[in-house]
Amino acid sequence: MSYWEDPEAQATFDEADRTWAELWKALPKVVFSRTLTDVTGTNTRLATGTVADEIARLRAEPGDGEIAIGGAMLAAEAARHDLIDEYRAIVHPVLVGGGLPFFPQEARRVDLRLVEARTIVDTVVLLRYRVQR
Repeated sequence: MSYWEDPEAQATFDEADRTWAELWKALPKVVFSRTLTDVTGTNTRLATGTVADEIARLRAEPGDGEIAIGGAMLAAEAARHDLIDEYRAIVHPVLVGGGLPFFPQEARRVDLRLVEARTIVDTVVLLRYRVQR
């Protein structure tokens, strides 16, 4: 995601891209890595704890906001610890015949309630589900 902070990339941005880049830079970002020892980027830091530790730390910070998780393995770890309140899926179907489970939950059952379904373009749908507790 450092693309949004790259001056060379920014030279090609249209107004919508520039707006997104400014929003992106303002967001706090935590990078989980097994190999990196440092990270670059505005408001970006390397995780020092587990997924559960880092989510607790973010939730304890002042202000309102959401925590977005990128990556199937990271999301699966958060789900394993029941740390996800809402799932947002942007569905752009392509049949490939393999891959990671969409909502990996291992052996536990998680009930979801659909709170939004919106067509973005004729081939893409946004689905928002809240976890029922």
